Amino acid sequence: MVHILRLLIIIIIIYVFYKILRYLFDPKRKLDEAYEKEQYYFYDDIKNVRKNFFITYKGAIFEGEKYLGTTDQAFEVVSIFVWTKDPAKLQGFTKEDFRFLQNEIKMNYPSAKISWKSPIEQLMKEE
Repeated sequence: MVHILRLLIIIIIIYVFYKILRYLFDPKRKLDEAYEKEQYYFYDDIKNVRKNFFITYKGAIFEGEKYLGTTDQAFEVVSIFVWTKDPAKLQGFTKEDFRFLQNEIKMNYPSAKISWKSPIEQLMKEE
């Protein structure tokens, strides 16, 4: 009976340790933390084209929808549509901020054409 109890305690300790590590390294938690601190964070599952990516930058959160298509070499993400749920958070953003975000997206999806939803689209068209 004592051996079973010891084994059970060891299993519980390992399980708790595993849960703590999963919590600490959870990318969704990191995204939420970066959003609260108004820092940059790119959250994406690059291997899954069906999942949207999220970027937090300067207190705003952006969502990007990926579209798969063909390039000269292979099937890749060829189009990305980016928007923010709260346009009021865009106050103070400049074209340079959006160019920075485009460059960060291009690092993961070099073949993609990036389209912005309004009001960002009007700002970027004035180039």
